[in-house]
Amino acid sequence: MVIELHEMSLMSEIIQIVSEDAAARGFKKVNKIDVIVGDLSNVLPDALELAFMFFQRQEGSLISEDSKLNIIREEAKAKCQTCDCEFIPDYKIAQCPMCNLPGSLLESGETFRVESYEGSEEFDEN
Repeated sequence: MVIELHEMSLMSEIIQIVSEDAAARGFKKVNKIDVIVGDLSNVLPDALELAFMFFQRQEGSLISEDSKLNIIREEAKAKCQTCDCEFIPDYKIAQCPMCNLPGSLLESGETFRVESYEGSEEFDEN
């Protein structure tokens, strides 16, 4: 199993942030983490999932093998500043498909963040 180092580092930080908040709220276990990943965020969802699976197997963590990762994909959208054409860009710097001018504004697709998580005050010893 090959895990991209970039996603491994990102998942480590996600788990640390969620675990610190969960512990402060008295949770003993994190049941689910919802993460938004934009199509142009430079994050590979499959590699992020693999990294999460690695951390599920670590002892002494609030993340267990029963914990779930929900990746919410955010589609990239852009709007041309010249002709107001809305389109799906392939890159962060996009050329309008209608007027062929550069300088479109990226409206979505760069997001990478924890949207929410669920925790519980009981830890199953299974």
